[in-house]
Amino acid sequence: MPKKRSGGGLSATQQAAKFLGVSVLAGAVMAGIALPAAGALGLAAKGSVQGFDEIPANLKSPQLSQRTRILDSQGNQIAQVYSRDRTVVDLKDISPYMQKAIVAIEDSRYYQHGAIDLKGVLRALNKNAQSGGVSQGASTLTQQLVKNYFIEEAGDDPTKVAEATQQTLGRKVKELKYAIQLEEKLGKKKILENYLNITFFGEQAYGVEAASQRYFSQHAKDLNLQQAALLAGIVQSPSRYDPVNDEAEATKRRNVVLERMAQLGDISQAEADKAKEAPLGLKVTQPKNGCITATKGAGFFCKYVENVFLTDPVFGKTREARAKLWNQGGLTIRTTLDPQAQDSVQSSIKDHVYKSDAVAAAATLVEPGSGKILAMGQSKPYGYNKNETEYNFSVDRDYGGSNYGFPTGSTFKPFVAAAAIEGGKSATQEYSSPYKMNYPSPVQACDGKQWVNTTGEQVENENESEVGPYQMKKAMAKSINTYFVQLISDIGLCPVVKMTDALHVHQGDGSKLPQTPAIALGAIGLSPLTMASAYATFADRGMYCTPVAIESITQKVGNEQKSLAVPKSTCSRAMSEKTADTINTLLRGVIDSGTGQQAGLDDRESAGKTGTTDSRKNAWFVGYTPNMAGAVWVGSAKQNIEMTNITIGGVYHSEVFGADTPGPIWKDAMTGALEGKPSESFNLIDIPDENDKGKGHGDGNNNGDNTGGLIGGLIGDTSDGGTTNGSTNGGSTPTPTFSFPDGFIQGNGNGGNGRGRN
Repeated sequence: MPKKRSGGGLSATQQAAKFLGVSVLAGAVMAGIALPAAGALGLAAKGSVQGFDEIPANLKSPQLSQRTRILDSQGNQIAQVYSRDRTVVDLKDISPYMQKAIVAIEDSRYYQHGAIDLKGVLRALNKNAQSGGVSQGASTLTQQLVKNYFIEEAGDDPTKVAEATQQTLGRKVKELKYAIQLEEKLGKKKILENYLNITFFGEQAYGVEAASQRYFSQHAKDLNLQQAALLAGIVQSPSRYDPVNDEAEATKRRNVVLERMAQLGDISQAEADKAKEAPLGLKVTQPKNGCITATKGAGFFCKYVENVFLTDPVFGKTREARAKLWNQGGLTIRTTLDPQAQDSVQSSIKDHVYKSDAVAAAATLVEPGSGKILAMGQSKPYGYNKNETEYNFSVDRDYGGSNYGFPTGSTFKPFVAAAAIEGGKSATQEYSSPYKMNYPSPVQACDGKQWVNTTGEQVENENESEVGPYQMKKAMAKSINTYFVQLISDIGLCPVVKMTDALHVHQGDGSKLPQTPAIALGAIGLSPLTMASAYATFADRGMYCTPVAIESITQKVGNEQKSLAVPKSTCSRAMSEKTADTINTLLRGVIDSGTGQQAGLDDRESAGKTGTTDSRKNAWFVGYTPNMAGAVWVGSAKQNIEMTNITIGGVYHSEVFGADTPGPIWKDAMTGALEGKPSESFNLIDIPDENDKGKGHGDGNNNGDNTGGLIGGLIGDTSDGGTTNGSTNGGSTPTPTFSFPDGFIQGNGNGGNGRGRN
């Protein structure tokens, strides 16, 4: 055989390519004849040869990933989320110009050939062989659809995507066989419809409807000739022909499509020439994907919904399965978010705390008796820029919240009171309640254990004038720390743990509360959602309902809507009605005449509790009416700011209290949320007022001029290390030393030290 001249004829590689191309064609056409061994060139994996007949017979069309819409309780859209921005539409809802344009430029013989265009393959093979590379493809729309199916199934897994797009003969053979099946099963119109819905048009737009919205802000059915030609031209190379970033290149490509349409007789040459002169006419809609685009400040609630979906087994046995369903999308999620309540919460927070303030605020409202989360907002917007955050301060860590939640201060005291009353203690129970004292020791814990104050930890009240004895009603109204420490010492820790378990009160990281008397003063970090849900139990006369954010979900499958199961609130009795009514009476007193007067609602009954932690790093108000409960927290996410001599929302505070900062936020939020809703009443009980004994009017020695002086001196002598002439505060003591370690909240900063304040 004579030698080929340099640069002439077919190289060995080109000859092999031509041979394999013919073999592929033969296998496809004969539909059953095994291809020759070609493992070295990618047909077979791991050295084995897979014949045409050995490929699985049925190609399962994937459920296309689409947008998911998240709605509020009234059906208004909060946000849309997607892994791929796509809205599937019927062929009748796609412009005829678009249908003709995509066929003209991608597969002009589409209606003349079957699954494989033999003429096109031979033409492409010959041209590629002559060029020594791949200068022309020959895939039909049906083959491209199969390839897109493989890519869609791969999802976001880079390994699977690589397998779906690898340039091997083995993958090509699968593509050919499945293309034949689709032609037989679906027919030309359905294949065209599926192709236009699955293919990528650049700028995060999958499918022609999303592309039409992205580039022209209109539906696919309304595309005109030049718009359709532009979109059809993008498909070959979405990055190269991106009209947003390279208008000139996109225009050239559009005009190529128009000319091809004229050559095929889809349009006249005059129409093509006129369309070529037209500007691109872009009206770009920026992608709005994810909770960061949520309306009404509901970004954090939106993200909470997503985290519920990815966490709850009702949506799949494994997180991987749930994530696949979420990414697949096509969901319409109707939530419990009440637009009126959400507007009110965001408006109130905005009025009282600026996003640029050194501290932040978070608020959550829930519905007693149903567990529905009605509103969720905070002062730092959802985002990643200055004065924004991705942390949802209202929820637990597993749902996007801070690492441990935030110490609650005296808002924890009602749980201790409820445990005591449920166990038989009277609301008139009285304790000496000095200004300052050591934590009583030992205190009975669960499982026969005891807590012992081995380090001499102490507790004091907010003011030196707060000296007992006190009964429960006044102790709650004034938020007397030493009273509740004595109460928890009296009843033991187990009843409190049992009560908080029934109220689903847990730390922000999901762990159970520690068995230490300091919990009585709110030393442990909790989330506003946990607190709001627990207080809603008092409002519902002792019935606790787990919080829920999702009312219903439907998924678009083909042309039908499929309903999915959703988590349901589970309600259980946490305490007797009598206990709940007693707590309601006590907390009504906090608002009527105690520390929470600034938070009281003007037009309806309300109850609640203030809370401020040591060094004023956290301030709370948690309150409720019979038909709505809410928790408001103000503080530093990193727990590194003491709220003294600080300006919040333009208002200067020498010291921040639960009543003067979170209290007004709660009041305004609840007032707007409840506007137009029924004004219901509590079932209050009669708690006799304690005798107004002289509290601390004597000098604390045996010559005290009244009972208060005698008790003050006695406490100073026996309880607080004072002398027999102890003053009204029971003698001098060292400052408290109990504190949380660095990193308690979000990796750095300090938590509260167990001193609940009003």
